[in-house]
Amino acid sequence: MTGADPLLRLADELGELGRKLGDVGMELRRLQVAPVRPAPTAAQDPAPAQPTTPPQPVVPVQQAAPVQPVQPVPAQAPVYGPATPPRPMPVPVATAWRPPVAPPPQQHWPVQPMPPPVPRRTLLDRLGEDGAGSRLLAWVGGVVTLLGVVLLLVLAVQRDYLGPLPRVLGGGALALVLIGIGLRLHRSETSRTGAFALAATGVAALYLDVVAATRIYDYLPEWAGLGVGLVVALGGLLLAMRWDSPTFAIGVVLACAVLAPILTGGFTPLLVGFLLVLKTAASPVQWRRNWPWLAIAAGAPAVLGSLLAIGFAVEAENQAPTAAIILLTAVVGVLSALISVRRRPDDVVSVIMVAASPVPALLATALLDKTWATAMTGAVAVLMIALWAVGRTSLPKRFVLAAGVVGVFALLQTTAIALDGSARAATVLVEALLLLLLADRTASRGPLLGGAVFAGLGLLLAVEAIPPRLLAYAPDLEIRTAGTLVGAMLTALVLALVAVALPWAAARRGVLAEPGKSPVALVVAGLVLLYAAAAFVLCAALLVSQTPSGFLFGHTVVTVSWTVAALVLLVRGIDVLPLRIAGLVLVGAAVAKLVLFDLSALDGIARVAAFIGAGLVLLTAGTRYAKLVAIRRNPANS
Repeated sequence: MTGADPLLRLADELGELGRKLGDVGMELRRLQVAPVRPAPTAAQDPAPAQPTTPPQPVVPVQQAAPVQPVQPVPAQAPVYGPATPPRPMPVPVATAWRPPVAPPPQQHWPVQPMPPPVPRRTLLDRLGEDGAGSRLLAWVGGVVTLLGVVLLLVLAVQRDYLGPLPRVLGGGALALVLIGIGLRLHRSETSRTGAFALAATGVAALYLDVVAATRIYDYLPEWAGLGVGLVVALGGLLLAMRWDSPTFAIGVVLACAVLAPILTGGFTPLLVGFLLVLKTAASPVQWRRNWPWLAIAAGAPAVLGSLLAIGFAVEAENQAPTAAIILLTAVVGVLSALISVRRRPDDVVSVIMVAASPVPALLATALLDKTWATAMTGAVAVLMIALWAVGRTSLPKRFVLAAGVVGVFALLQTTAIALDGSARAATVLVEALLLLLLADRTASRGPLLGGAVFAGLGLLLAVEAIPPRLLAYAPDLEIRTAGTLVGAMLTALVLALVAVALPWAAARRGVLAEPGKSPVALVVAGLVLLYAAAAFVLCAALLVSQTPSGFLFGHTVVTVSWTVAALVLLVRGIDVLPLRIAGLVLVGAAVAKLVLFDLSALDGIARVAAFIGAGLVLLTAGTRYAKLVAIRRNPANS
């Protein structure tokens, strides 16, 4: 076998491969157009497809040499060919060139146009639907019937039409008859609308009859009336759930909530209790059925009734029952929202209710004295913050955020009620510091926002407790007690810690950019820190001696301490740009204080001590800093 045989064999294989690829391409095109073309019969088989590749030039091929007989070789010699004579390879034959077969045209399916958006149905469109008139008449009739029941229970007392017992029994009998007729009509498919309206009217009438028997006629004690009302409301709403009619459930709740104040004589604690009963009865139905309007219809009256009850209770002799029932309403509302959001994490109504339910309890503190008001707001704060802490990993973020915001506000209100003066300012700042540490520990921006809000409020309270005039004209002020000065010192100390912790936590959470890129925030924090440090030193000096000498000595220490702090920052900031910049800024602040304030405010030896002390510290700082920089640049010379 000659050396040219492998090349010829490779050329033949490539040619065969090209022909096979052409056949495959034609087969794929045939399959693509097969659905839109009639299936060929056996007698109409198409001719074999020709490859679509361009014609290849004919290459002259050398004739294979005759096969020589194989000579025996030693066992060590490699074998170059098989023992049998090789099969002669086919020689390519030049054929006439044929034009390439054009591929069949691709089938373009028509694109269906997008359907136009469905227009929203207006009120007139809904009223024009089949059956809308009958539904409207049925529900309007139910409302009118309920008004008649209320008139029976109220006006009959004023006009003395019937005795108390016949009025209650008559209203209850009418309600039961309506419920029975509704149950009877529900068996027929064509009478379902009337059945819903009749049954809802009967349940609402029976509930209002229980309210009247409890409040107007005193046939039932309050706890018994609330219990019977819970049974009636729960039974009616369970019937609505069984019939799968949200309109039935919403109608019952709204009718009872709107008409009950007429029977209770205003927004009294008993009315809030009956509204809470409606909320409690609707909760199991809301957990089983995703009826958001039922949650709103049951939750909103309880919150609004609690708010209005605060105004009605301002002139009452005993305001404790109102505050107690409002606190209970807040707890029930929060727990109901918690259970709902666990079942349906995307429930928006639960987020609204967890934020709105505690609001009346926080406002009801106006009805109580300082101790009980602190206890109420503290209970709300503990409940909401605990809900935030426990649900951070298992509850939706917006639900947890709403609970945390309400809890932080309740904590702030508790502090404002319980404390005053410098103690209030220090406590608010401590709470801000704890929130900032919590933000870093939990890697969350929610506590960071709360800490920033508390820090701002704490700064305002600190300025009120330690007025800036104290730092400039202390000898002209009245004598302050030792307790006041100690409280001011603690407030200033905590304020300084917050001024450092807030930008640190913000930078850790990515809210604040690098120190070189956020100079405004750092300048504000630095000014607050200088104010807090000066207040701490001056209050300490006045605690020792509330005389002009003590005041002057305090300012001398302030100036020298600023220069010492600048020296520390410069030494620590040789390799840290933010610290180095802060040190240089503090040097400028110390020099500005010397020239603008100390030169005019200080007198005698205090002025001399301030200038000499600051000057010596600056000289030492410059010398030491220059030496450290030189050593850092040339380590071999050290």
